[in-house]
Amino acid sequence: MATIPTSAAVSHVGKVRASNQDSGYLGRHLFIVADGMGGHAGGDVASHIAAQRIAEADHPYATPDDAVAALHEALISANGLLAETVFDHNELTGMGTTVSAIARVGDSFALAHIGDSRVYRFRAGELTQMTTDHTFVQRLVESGRITPEEAAVHPRRAVLMRVLGDVDASPEIDTAVLDVKPGDRWLLCSDGLSGYVTEDKITQVLGTIRTAQGAADRLVKESLDHGAPDNVTVLLIDIDDSEGASGSAPIFVGSAAHPLTFGQEEEVRRPIRLPTLLLHPLKAAPPEDAHFEPESESYLDELIEEDRRRAIRRRVLWGVGVGLAAAAIVLAGWLGYRWTQMHYFVGVSDGNVAIFQGVQQSIGPISLSSVYQTTAIAVDDLPAYQRDAVEATISADSLKQALNIVDRLSAAAGN
Repeated sequence: MATIPTSAAVSHVGKVRASNQDSGYLGRHLFIVADGMGGHAGGDVASHIAAQRIAEADHPYATPDDAVAALHEALISANGLLAETVFDHNELTGMGTTVSAIARVGDSFALAHIGDSRVYRFRAGELTQMTTDHTFVQRLVESGRITPEEAAVHPRRAVLMRVLGDVDASPEIDTAVLDVKPGDRWLLCSDGLSGYVTEDKITQVLGTIRTAQGAADRLVKESLDHGAPDNVTVLLIDIDDSEGASGSAPIFVGSAAHPLTFGQEEEVRRPIRLPTLLLHPLKAAPPEDAHFEPESESYLDELIEEDRRRAIRRRVLWGVGVGLAAAAIVLAGWLGYRWTQMHYFVGVSDGNVAIFQGVQQSIGPISLSSVYQTTAIAVDDLPAYQRDAVEATISADSLKQALNIVDRLSAAAGN
């Protein structure tokens, strides 16, 4: 019986980046996504080195705990290699990478994770995020300061609190043992997917496309359809231990699939087309480069205080905007009412001809006219055609014109 799940791996540079800073590894037992950071400082180098080093841990393990320990050691070793590389190549100072890796051991996955790449489990039609983003905005979400929807557009969403790189000799790595069931679909992805395609859409794709390759290709296409400002990497593993199920041969995708080179500068490849900007105004702009900030209480307090000040400014600006809008509405209403009171018409009031100030229309129960002067002319004394005209009202552009109309009606009534 085959024990290797059907799987697929796809990595795309996206529509804006000049190079692919993502790396992925689809192995026999081990699956990795790494998203490099640092732009011209070598994000592609960081993800390449990390993926290649961690992939050396792709072999069978006796227990899930053994696999967890091996993955943790592999990530720490990759972190050391990145520091050595920066020592030899000073121009790469500040480079780093996220890593999300899972290793299959029987009915379990061993997980090692750092950064904001993600691991999802799709089971019985439900998508569950199995990792926690190590970002500043995730801290704000967890503390209840902002909502997940606000985090998606927060100006500090690119701040990573934990990464592999030359920034921390002993980075804190999340590890866990996760249960695996036949029929599961496991998704590893960089934030080029999770940052631009909703979880509802991901759920729809995973629930409707049967093959791993077809679903992985469709997820990348969804990101491209949303402008794909960032690199996007997708690994999809279907848990199918039935007879005849098979897995792909081990492959690297993204930066790790090519020879390691140094000194490549990151730049915007080409401007986004106007239709993309119109269809996706919030997501289509080139993303701010992810960058690491130390996970210290003082820095967190500084960012939280800055975020609090920003929220206060937003509330003040919103209040001022609402106040100005309300004042504009009141002013427009007052000017409109003043305009109506510059007009007159002749009509009927209590059976007599009367001059009305305003216009014949009303706004709901509010009349825009009032009796200005009631005359002694009885409507019944008027000739039929003039009586009908008065009953239907006769418009006048001014009070003088209205008085002239009344004089003519008085003469017609024999007064």
